Amino acid sequence: MSDGPRYAIYYVPAPDTDLYRFGSTVLGYDCYTGAELAHPPDFGLDADEREQLTHQPRRYGFHATLKAPFHLSPSHTEAELASALESFAALGRAIPTIKPAIRVLSGFVAIVPHEPCPEVDVLAADCVTLFEAFRAPTSTQERARRLASGLSQSQIDNLDRWGYPYVFGEFRFHMSLTDGVRPDRRDAILAAIRNAFVRWRGDRPLRINSLTLVRQDHREARFRVVRQAALNTSR
Repeated sequence: MSDGPRYAIYYVPAPDTDLYRFGSTVLGYDCYTGAELAHPPDFGLDADEREQLTHQPRRYGFHATLKAPFHLSPSHTEAELASALESFAALGRAIPTIKPAIRVLSGFVAIVPHEPCPEVDVLAADCVTLFEAFRAPTSTQERARRLASGLSQSQIDNLDRWGYPYVFGEFRFHMSLTDGVRPDRRDAILAAIRNAFVRWRGDRPLRINSLTLVRQDHREARFRVVRQAALNTSR
């Protein structure tokens, strides 16, 4: 089970949007097509630093996590999970809209809401609970790996109940653009990415208007889009 495919529920901007083109180019990977992308030439970073900063987040693609990666329960299939995604998306709800901002979050650079957005927190919480039935139990190895990173008691409780520490009160909507950045480079890299973000017009209001099912075939593979469903705006 630990070597099999993993699935996750993401928000991924549509591939033809400025925001997606910006984020996927920064990471150097298109999770829709699986293609490698050239990094922007105007970030003020050399090739080695760009590679080091984006190697880990590139594996996940440009996204915001709503239901963290999980192995599929043996009692369910990928087709059933994809069908559940579409059924959930068809339920009427207010579409969360955020003003995106580039900030440092726990040492890495990410796109986050400029101010709290309760609607996106509710959407993420709903994804955690609704898709829980499809998740296989957390392996002993995975639990040990998570505990080794240092978790609060609340995060441990989340891990044991939901398979991931950062849900509900611990959740923060974010779209990673780098791995951890050295403190002495943070200001320069943050400024470079912010400037590029504005040039790409990525700072316009962002509607979280779809859900995306992604799959990672094995631990070293990159995540790829399997199915995307628009959220129904009717109430």
